[in-house]
Amino acid sequence: MKAMILRSFGGPEAFELCEVPKPVPQEGQVLVRVHATSINPLDYQVRRGDYPELVPLPAITGHDISGVVEDVGPGVTSFSAGDEVWYTPQIFDGPGSYAEYHVAAESIVGRKPAALSHLEAASLTLVGGTAWEALVVRAALRVGESILIHGGAGGVGHVAIQLAKAMGARVFTTVREANIEFVRSLGADVVIDYEKEGYVDAILRETGGRGVDVVFDTIGGSTLSLSPDALAQLGRVVTIVDIAQPQNLVQAWGKNASYHFVFTRQNRGKLDELSALVARGQLRPHVGAVYSLSDIPLAHARLESPNNGMRGKIAIAVGPSADLASVS
Repeated sequence: MKAMILRSFGGPEAFELCEVPKPVPQEGQVLVRVHATSINPLDYQVRRGDYPELVPLPAITGHDISGVVEDVGPGVTSFSAGDEVWYTPQIFDGPGSYAEYHVAAESIVGRKPAALSHLEAASLTLVGGTAWEALVVRAALRVGESILIHGGAGGVGHVAIQLAKAMGARVFTTVREANIEFVRSLGADVVIDYEKEGYVDAILRETGGRGVDVVFDTIGGSTLSLSPDALAQLGRVVTIVDIAQPQNLVQAWGKNASYHFVFTRQNRGKLDELSALVARGQLRPHVGAVYSLSDIPLAHARLESPNNGMRGKIAIAVGPSADLASVS
């Protein structure tokens, strides 16, 4: 099978398209013909070497899969050949999704929503699971509460807006001017152009000085450190970004705030909940661009570049390519 191999940590040029052995499903595993995957910030963080102790090289990376079951191992009862499925491979635990085939534990695989194409489904597994864990499990967002979603036009952000609206929340979000109408079309109630106005001032103005019940941070840095200033009393901050530098969060203490740091976990339950939202028309991922398996380096370079103009996700159509090298 063809696979994009990461031989060394570095820039997008560190990838090499190769021919590698097709995996064989073991006890409790399914073999999936990958139809699509997608690109996440986690993918380029892994590629550049942010987690070297967790990613033995050479490696097949990637964290989203939509495809069709080709074979099952002993003991598998939920799936059979021909089933359309979607899932996120176990992060930092074996080969990823940048390949024509993948094996996964039956327990983390879900049935692909019929309303989504493979490209759309592969654009939702990781970001959808992350948003679900952040808003439902950790923040425990309730009907009638308010939430600020930083980076509402991004991969996680645009899904979080739809999820928060489905949960009955009032949604604030930050974007640049070019994405204002996009996030409004997703259901955002109050849109803040962060290039023209500080979000803390905007939140306090729109809430009469109260602040929001939840802040969902997808950006980090000063965005995270200033978030307590936009919180209501007993508010919650949920972040999916590493804290690279120590931060003074004394303002959070004054708000009696709680903090939640999310590194999403893989399971079928979240996928089934997302599928239900898709079926009800309350959630749909936005595919902003599509690349081929051989063009994954280009897709990485685009997502990683500042001001890349992307909305939603970059999807990867996994298909034939003549540009092959051999694994030595």
